Amino acid sequence: MKNFVQPGDSITVPAPSDVLSGDGVLVGSLFGVANADADSGSDVVLSTEGVFSLPKKSAQAWTVGAAIYWDAANGEATTAKDDGGTPATAHTLIGNAVAAAANPSASGVVRLSV
Repeated sequence: MKNFVQPGDSITVPAPSDVLSGDGVLVGSLFGVANADADSGSDVVLSTEGVFSLPKKSAQAWTVGAAIYWDAANGEATTAKDDGGTPATAHTLIGNAVAAAANPSASGVVRLSV
């Protein structure tokens, strides 16, 4: 195909802030996991597909298959669609839990699938 650009399992974007390898990164509504450290504004490669252990809201129990969202303000994955504030700030859907996670726990395993 003449219009094919790339597979899309990794995307290079300007880092919205300083990021470390393995950090969840949200650029607009594009979510990925940083492949390397990058300074704000520098190019960073994000993995947009795959299964990753990500920081999670500790006080949540996750079940396999649960929809998982990214809470950019707190830099963590959550099962909550928004922050519950007034007005509520929406979180971005990033995938599904592929392993149960206890309450409390610091991380959960997520398959990126958006």
